[in-house]
Amino acid sequence: MNPDARHQLMPRDEVLRLIGVLDGMKPKLLDAAEQWQLLDNTGHVPSTPVYADLIQHAAGAHTLAHGVVELAADFARSPHSTTRAGRAVLAHLATAATLSSNAPPRFAETAETALSLAGNPITNRYQANSMVLDHATGRAYLRRTSESLGDAATELNEHLGLHRFFPDPSRQQSPPSLPPGPGTRHR
Repeated sequence: MNPDARHQLMPRDEVLRLIGVLDGMKPKLLDAAEQWQLLDNTGHVPSTPVYADLIQHAAGAHTLAHGVVELAADFARSPHSTTRAGRAVLAHLATAATLSSNAPPRFAETAETALSLAGNPITNRYQANSMVLDHATGRAYLRRTSESLGDAATELNEHLGLHRFFPDPSRQQSPPSLPPGPGTRHR
């Protein structure tokens, strides 16, 4: 292996911490994408969609996106982002940050459209279709964000495999102690 490979390693504890953070974020994004529904049990837009519920989807997506963007920013500032594996992880985190940031506006547009439903049935049908597309797109952004975070975790797990070739110095055996010198008395 390349002698510089050891310098390319991210500390094992840091890799495990990042994997834990990613593994904690992924299901939150997927749960939101699954739970935040627009359509009723019959698969139609409710006749009076509740603005408060829909704007809460936007607020929740904003909170999730903020966490993803902060994680990407923190990792980008770390010295590990410049290593070979770090660049690959950062690319996945950058994708996740972009995707997650696109979700809140879609949910906000859905909520705004819900307020304007009234009057003309043809206009309502168009607006209802627009709501369905915006809401579904927001949910898709959350799912794809989760996938990107999973890809970053996969990169980190593969990086952990390199650690077996370079054991931590603390785990290596210490050199044997020297025998006592000639002037030392033994009892």
